[in-house]
Amino acid sequence: MLGNQQRWQEDLFVAGPLSSLIPDDHILKQVDKVLDLSWLRGEVADLYCCDNGRPSIDPESALRLMLAGFFQGVVHDRKLMREAQVNLAIRWFAGFRLDEKLPDHSSLTKIRQRWGTDRFKKIFLKTVQSCIEAGLVNGETVHIDATLIRADVSWESLTTEYADTVIKENESEDEKPKGRGKPKKQSKPKKRSTTDPDATMTTSSHTHRMEPFYKQHGAVDDLCGVVVDVDVTTGEASEGSQLPDQVERIEENTGKKIKAITTDCGYAHGKNFKYLEQKNIDAIIPTQKENSKPKRLPIRLFKYDAKNKIVKCPGGKILTCSSHKEDGSIYRANKKDCKYCDLRKRCFSESAKVRTIKIVAGYEALLRARRRHKDPDQKFRQTYSRHRYQVEGMHGEAKTQHGLRRAVRRGLANVAIQAYLTAAVINLKRLAKYAGGLCADLRLIWRIYWQY
Repeated sequence: MLGNQQRWQEDLFVAGPLSSLIPDDHILKQVDKVLDLSWLRGEVADLYCCDNGRPSIDPESALRLMLAGFFQGVVHDRKLMREAQVNLAIRWFAGFRLDEKLPDHSSLTKIRQRWGTDRFKKIFLKTVQSCIEAGLVNGETVHIDATLIRADVSWESLTTEYADTVIKENESEDEKPKGRGKPKKQSKPKKRSTTDPDATMTTSSHTHRMEPFYKQHGAVDDLCGVVVDVDVTTGEASEGSQLPDQVERIEENTGKKIKAITTDCGYAHGKNFKYLEQKNIDAIIPTQKENSKPKRLPIRLFKYDAKNKIVKCPGGKILTCSSHKEDGSIYRANKKDCKYCDLRKRCFSESAKVRTIKIVAGYEALLRARRRHKDPDQKFRQTYSRHRYQVEGMHGEAKTQHGLRRAVRRGLANVAIQAYLTAAVINLKRLAKYAGGLCADLRLIWRIYWQY
């Protein structure tokens, strides 16, 4: 028989609690069981007047609204509050009744500005601690990688005016070349956004054009994919230079000693290998590929004697250290040795007089890493196979499901807050999925057995 739904009659009362209308398998209902924000009120109490002014939005309700938006992939405040008007799950999760008025979207902006980056970082660290207490973090094997976040600026806002002004102000008569010396070639000024100066021009590949980006540096624990560290820098910051600071933060956040770290070849610097060796951390890092058809004799053919601080060239001549720099030392050959050398044409260009090479800091550790990568052992292959779907999968999840592909607001501090909330949401998902229950215990036992 054809049914007929009476739609025009509205109910004045709803029989039963609001939670009964939300499915038990809804993500917000599962997260509510493991989310503890009882500490938050005392944490932000010093930011509010205790005996004057109108009452503010409850801190826990405000944070729950923000988290609910990230769970749903709604990262814009205005759109979030429109969704909360009709979404029962968001209302229930944030603690608002059906007839209760929701706060204005601008209130969430003011709360973020009032709380600041440090408190949102603490919110993220609290989720890390909850995962540790639930046994979801082993802390021994950590996967590290960086990803780009497109800045919230238009192409029309990009200009070289800022760079041109800096160059012009720093020019002086003393910097001009004297005599017959050739003037130094000035680098082309980079574009910068006038609406968001913190964003810098960079690209993820030489085949893609330069765009204004921020860069998120993330670290994921191997056991259950819990995010144990997040940091945001400008887009042009090198991820390799961030590794030592990341290691220190990870060990501080987890309270555990790292035994192995995996990264991509962007972190394969001599300094990093030396640092990890000193920390007794196994570096599961593939080294960068060498040019198979170099125009000149490659540096690998020069033998470095670390004890005597000399370099021996393929022709048997000695190169001595001529200068030291922060990232390494410059070794220079003797003019007489290079002048009559049979390998001269293959060794350096016609305009040069001698061969110079740079021995980077931690060069010996880099050579050991290259030898290991050339013939990797079983542990290297197995551990690195988990790198892609753990940390790169986390970055993909953050971008496709939680809106981190593009910055919602401008400025380094606002992008950092967005990254902290996204990482907190991912950790809460892991906590709701794995914490408690026989099924979760079996998963953890299987992961530990597979790892060892």
